[in-house]
Amino acid sequence: MSNDGVNVGRRRFLTAATSVVGGAGAVGVAVPFVASWKPSAKAKAAGAPVKYNVSKVEPGQMVTVEWRGKPVYVVRRTDEILQDLEKVEPLLRDPNSEESIQPAYVDPENRSIKPKLLVLVGLCTHLGCAPMYRPEVGAADLGGDDWMGGFFCPCHGSKYDMAGRVYTGVPAPTNLEVPPYSYENDDVIVIGVDQEGTA
Repeated sequence: MSNDGVNVGRRRFLTAATSVVGGAGAVGVAVPFVASWKPSAKAKAAGAPVKYNVSKVEPGQMVTVEWRGKPVYVVRRTDEILQDLEKVEPLLRDPNSEESIQPAYVDPENRSIKPKLLVLVGLCTHLGCAPMYRPEVGAADLGGDDWMGGFFCPCHGSKYDMAGRVYTGVPAPTNLEVPPYSYENDDVIVIGVDQEGTA
């Protein structure tokens, strides 16, 4: 009878010890598994806002900034470029940007917060190629007198004006996307952060 008591005690001890070890093993497996759900530092950086100082962008010049792994085109437009936007409107599929992806706070025609600075995602809305910046007015290979400068996609021939608005008769269905962006001050834009008080 005394042996039965010892065996029951041992059984309880072994059951408790096994449960503790098993529980510790489950926690040891669960912690890295749950931790894997958190985005990595690289993923956080890829989605983080990007600041860019636009003060050195010359009139008529385009620079490319990377945001979320995408090229973002920043163009300093001149008065002449802005005046020419109206001239090409009859040739455009969506001149008022009614079907475009863009924040509500940008002007639908010049597609920017401040008219002289254009900010666009540099991916063609047809199949995602990177359109080339072609600012020269009257380029014979792009329509001659009808071409007031803009962007040309070499993959399938889509054309966009100097506001990123798509021409008719090309494969691209919509205007180039305008990403969310804001001004930190007169010289610094923040791509990936909406303009406060305007959305």
